[in-house]
Formats: sequence, C-alpha cells, structure tokens
Amino acid sequence: MRRVLITGCSSGIGLDAARHLQAQGWRVVATCRSPEDIAARRAEGMECLSLDLADPESVAACVRDALAGGPVDALVNNAAFALPGAVEDMPRDALRAIFEVNLFGTHDLTRRLIPHFRDRGAGRIVTISSVLGLVGIPWRGPYVATKFALEGLTDVLRLEMHGTGIHVTLIEPGPITSRIRENAIPHFERWVDWRASPRADQYRASLLKRLYEPSGKDRFELPPRSVSERILTALTAGTPAPRYYVTTPTRISGVARRVLPTRALDWFARRN
Repeated sequence: MRRVLITGCSSGIGLDAARHLQAQGWRVVATCRSPEDIAARRAEGMECLSLDLADPESVAACVRDALAGGPVDALVNNAAFALPGAVEDMPRDALRAIFEVNLFGTHDLTRRLIPHFRDRGAGRIVTISSVLGLVGIPWRGPYVATKFALEGLTDVLRLEMHGTGIHVTLIEPGPITSRIRENAIPHFERWVDWRASPRADQYRASLLKRLYEPSGKDRFELPPRSVSERILTALTAGTPAPRYYVTTPTRISGVARRVLPTRALDWFARRN
C-alpha cells in the first residue's frame, strides 16, 4: 500500500486530501499542530504526526517519525497561512514569520525527504501553491510573496530532479472553501497596526469587512475536493504535469500573465 505524508491536515484542502487519498487506498500520514486535531485524524484511521513548520526541530522529528513507520512514497506540501494587510504596514518580523512556514519550513521538510526518495529511486512531491503565486492582488502582499518564492523554488527543484525518478508538481488553486480567512485573523491582529496606517479608512471600507464580516462564498469558489482530485492525479499519473490549475480564476490568471502587459494586469488586480 502506498504511503503519503500530507501537511496541514486540520481543515480545508489538507483534511479533504487526507480523507480522499485514504478512501483511494493510500496509507495517509497526516500532520497537524494541535493535539485535538492529531487525535481526530487518528480516530479516522490515519497516522498523524505533530508538525510546526516554523520549528526546524519539529520538522526533523516529523520526518524521523514518518520514516520510522515505513517507506514514504509521496509528500504533499499543503500547510500555509495568510497574513492580510498593506505591504507598507508589514514589519520585518511579520514577513519573517510567514516565510518560516510557507517557504522555509516547506523547503526544509522537502529536502529532508529527498534522500529517502533517492534511495528508493522514486518519489512524488506535490506542492500546493495558489493563484496568488501567479498574480498579485492588493492586501495579500506577504502571502503573494511566499507563493511566488515557492513557485520559483519548486520549478527549479523539478528541473534538478529530472532523471532521478522523483516527480515534482505544483497545484495552483484559486478560491477554495476553507478556513484560511478565519485563520488569518490572529496573524493580522498580531502584526498589523491598521489604526495607525495612512490607509486606515481603506481598511475599514474593505479589508476589515472581508475579514470580520464575510458575505458568503467568493465568486467561482470550489470545494476542497476539486484540489484533492488534482493531488491524486499528480500522485498517480505516469508522467504528472508540472502544474495543475484549479478554478476559473487560476486558469484566467495563468493565461493573462503570459499575454497581457503589466499595466493591464495591474488594472485587473486592482478590481479584485
């Protein structure tokens, strides 16, 4: 039975992917941070390990414990968080915090598993990026920066792994039903002093309402299963694609960034 390690399985894409792959016959090694979520995943019949991507010792322990349970055939890098706010209001440590999880921790976990994949002569690395790894929009600067960096690092890793039997794939979802907005609130409240910002009125008119008074689903929003199905494809295809777009906004953005001039892209982004 094939075995897959999936990060960020408390909710959203990670949780759905874990359940979907388990239903397809995979042995799932899920990771979560809270003891309650770990217990919940174990109650569903999954292996579940504690993982804090911001902590190198936690990453090392996760890999050690995962491999102690048997061979790992694939890694799904899903865990990440968002930090909304204007770029000019982001202190240095705010960027450091989000990069530690969304990029550095993900990279650390990946590189620690690559020797195992090399020894086996095969492996799959599937990294969940975002439409915001293709185009930037206002109020999302830190998250956009981490996803742009993740895209670049993953593209180079894919090139370098050619011929090793290790396949590297990006998945780029657009709006997906999840708790990412809700989970972003503590980070926003910790790092962004919006009341002291020259954009305070814009915060009140726009971002605060979006964070604290959500009006329902976003246009074109899809359920997490739409991503889980692409993950399964990336794990099982004989030759997986370098990247998979999920949702209409991602497909439009993927084309737009190739054919539109920057001014046109800026016009489009300001309306989102």
